[in-house]
Amino acid sequence: MVMEIDVAQQLKEGVGSSRSYQISDFTGEEQGRFPVQGQVELLRIDRGILVRGTLETKIRAMCSRCLSPFDHPLRLRLEEEFLPVVDVLSGVSLPVAEGTGAFTIDENHVLDLSEAVRQYVLLAAPMKPLCRKDCSGLCPSCGRNLNQGPCGCLAGSPDPRWSQLEGLVGTGGLLRRERKGNS
Repeated sequence: MVMEIDVAQQLKEGVGSSRSYQISDFTGEEQGRFPVQGQVELLRIDRGILVRGTLETKIRAMCSRCLSPFDHPLRLRLEEEFLPVVDVLSGVSLPVAEGTGAFTIDENHVLDLSEAVRQYVLLAAPMKPLCRKDCSGLCPSCGRNLNQGPCGCLAGSPDPRWSQLEGLVGTGGLLRRERKGNS
């Protein structure tokens, strides 16, 4: 079943009529296409159709520690209202209330879940994805991916840009000397 569902018959039924659909389609464009699978329930409400369901998919993410690309699984829990733009019985255009946040059912009475799924994927994507919980990240000196093994950098070797300050650390620091002079 694709993410486009003809709801003309259900719009003719009374409030409370319910139908379930298996979803098996693809989503994504920019970073690759991934399967979307799950089940949704369509419930007839007074204004249109309420869609509830759980879908599973993946996104292509970049690890925030090691910068490696990986596929990150997502579980989406949908609950959205879809409003018709055309009355199913008379064919008369219906006013679409701006700012309601509801999705629309097109003039052919097709409910398209694609935009809702896209928005839910954006909201469910982690801000700082990790390829794995114990990701070691990158070496701050040479930039090697530490998940692939240790690098050749000396442990604790200071950044050469700070070498001018090393003399101050050994003498007790600049601030201590200034305090003695002011006392």
